[in-house]
Amino acid sequence: MLASAVGSPPLPSERAGRSRRGRELPWRAGMAAAAEVLLVALALLASSASAAGPVDEDTVTAVAAELRCVVCQNLSVADSPSETARQMRDIVRERLALGETPEQVMAYFVDKYGTWILLSPPRQGFTLLVWVAPFAVLLLGLGMVAVLVRRWSPRAGAPAAPGAAIDPGTQARIRREVAETDR
Repeated sequence: MLASAVGSPPLPSERAGRSRRGRELPWRAGMAAAAEVLLVALALLASSASAAGPVDEDTVTAVAAELRCVVCQNLSVADSPSETARQMRDIVRERLALGETPEQVMAYFVDKYGTWILLSPPRQGFTLLVWVAPFAVLLLGLGMVAVLVRRWSPRAGAPAAPGAAIDPGTQARIRREVAETDR
């Protein structure tokens, strides 16, 4: 009996958090209380998640339509048939079910992937160039066409440019050829 108390491994009752006399050890009671608090918090979280209610699929589709699929990069998450896009749609659905707004869901994906994930870049900073440049190029092109048309068309009321004198031999040849084609 003395040998078991001095250098032997702990008894099963000691491993369970009890002393040899049957009392609970103080650290064990603290862990039990922490576990109870954790269970109550999880129950409250589960009830708040279920209180958020079902998510409108149109909202899920609208948010997914604004996100780029990371696998097939020319499609939106809403249109992509890939497994990754399906998982991203599920994430969108879960976050909306937790009560996040569509803007918060999109901000989550931007934080994770950067602004590249958005199919239409934000209208700020350097990406503003993407929105302004096409219109600037269109206006520049229309201006160039207007200038060229003005140069090529004769101006109303302007005198005709004096023609170079044609020698009489060339005039006679032109008359003959025109007369031959009229026959």
